[in-house]
Amino acid sequence: MSPDSHAKLPRLQPEWYRGRAAVFWTHTVHQRHTGWLTDTFHQQFREVLLHTCARYALACPAYVVMPDHWHLVGLGLAAHSDQLRATHFLREHLGRALKPRELQPQAHDHVLREEARKRGAFQTACRYIFENPARAGLVDAGKNWPYSGAIVAGYPKLDPHEGDYWERFWSIYTRKVDSH
Repeated sequence: MSPDSHAKLPRLQPEWYRGRAAVFWTHTVHQRHTGWLTDTFHQQFREVLLHTCARYALACPAYVVMPDHWHLVGLGLAAHSDQLRATHFLREHLGRALKPRELQPQAHDHVLREEARKRGAFQTACRYIFENPARAGLVDAGKNWPYSGAIVAGYPKLDPHEGDYWERFWSIYTRKVDSH
């Protein structure tokens, strides 16, 4: 199969992405083009991700935007949460901001199973995301990368690089899940 092929990656059945699913997403720019990551794009990314989370009842406890791709974790907050639809919405609206570049035809996903959803394992997976820029040699520590963060509707100052982040996040997450 050629690298330009538009073959679809295998997906689980749609129900795996609904409800309180936890999904690790990777969105890659076609042909790994760079040059589009700016402060302005990051602001647009945060705005569209916020609308996506609000519209589809999701929380994003971790994201990092790299020069040729981005990673994010989506957590469903309600029975009606739908991460496949949310991903379509996110890609549609961010695709406009990337012009003339495009995203690869399909995001890669990893649905977290029960063991990976336990708080310690989950937080380790999120820390792995935050350290991606350091592993790539872009900064000395992930916390120094300006294009990372978390999005939870109603909490604009939630900073995953603060020492009490996880305690605050789980408290907010529990309240949001209980309110849905």
